[in-house]
Amino acid sequence: MPHTAVLIAAASQEQGPGATLRIALLVSILGAVLLAWFLLRGYRNDDNND
Repeated sequence: MPHTAVLIAAASQEQGPGATLRIALLVSILGAVLLAWFLLRGYRNDDNND
């Protein structure tokens, strides 16, 4: 079964996989930042969690 990224790259014959891979990389980095923010905010100490 072919990978999705390969199919998307093959569908855009004019540009190649560059733009698609850049978008996928940007989305994954933003997702990692949001996940880290969501997980780390639980470790904050606001002195009102008695």
